[in-house]
Amino acid sequence: MLGGRCPPHKAPRGADCLCLICVADLFGQPDENRGMTESGIDAVGLLSDPLRRRLYDFVVESGGEVSRAEAAEAVGAQRTLVAFHLDKLAAAGLLDVARRKVSGRDGPGSGRPAKLYRRAERQLSVQLPPRDYETAALVLAEAVRRHGAEEALHQAAREEGVRRGAALRAAADRPRSSSPTAGEPAGDALSLDDLARHLERLGYEPVPDPDHADAVRLRNCPFHTLARDVPPVACGMNLELLRGLLEGAGAEEVTARMAPLREGCCVRLSKNKIY
Repeated sequence: MLGGRCPPHKAPRGADCLCLICVADLFGQPDENRGMTESGIDAVGLLSDPLRRRLYDFVVESGGEVSRAEAAEAVGAQRTLVAFHLDKLAAAGLLDVARRKVSGRDGPGSGRPAKLYRRAERQLSVQLPPRDYETAALVLAEAVRRHGAEEALHQAAREEGVRRGAALRAAADRPRSSSPTAGEPAGDALSLDDLARHLERLGYEPVPDPDHADAVRLRNCPFHTLARDVPPVACGMNLELLRGLLEGAGAEEVTARMAPLREGCCVRLSKNKIY
């Protein structure tokens, strides 16, 4: 929390005031946002190389740590070349690196620690020209929290989800060349697999739940920064958005429930028979 008082509004800075002066102090200056965009451009530029892109995708899809040998086998390239490209991705902030013995043994003869790679926790952003929608979202979320407007937020999120789900259902039932018409009847309800494919496009990265055959976990949270800073607001909004999506898509046999894990989205989708 910042000291002093906001000159225009006479409120404690960073505590009760949401004016642009205090917001800039709390969430970063424009120069910082430009730096984020520049580093993001450099990182995205590295992914233009086909081999680096395949390596990055493999690490992401693994959902955890991978070794150089595993990555080399997956992409069919030499281990030394793969190591070079993995280190380039790590230097750009796209991958995190850890050193750990993978043999399961300790002491003499157990070998050197292996270099392991996983997707970086750091978020890279590219906005041209520079934009800062994240700050706007954080400020709005804080305003919702302070004024107890969660119910209104959840209702708006549910309605937006229903709208998106209905559009998705109509699009799935139409030939690709046709256009929607007013009063068009809804098509068949979407299955859990259909919904998972749609959520993949939205950045949720759905994967089968290892504990339940008829459930899907969401490996990525598209609202990660917001969920980290104001979890009750962001996670409640996300849950209602997904529930609305299911409702609009007519997926009555699928339920969205809160099931937080250490990483990833806090919502799990499952057939109704799973609790």
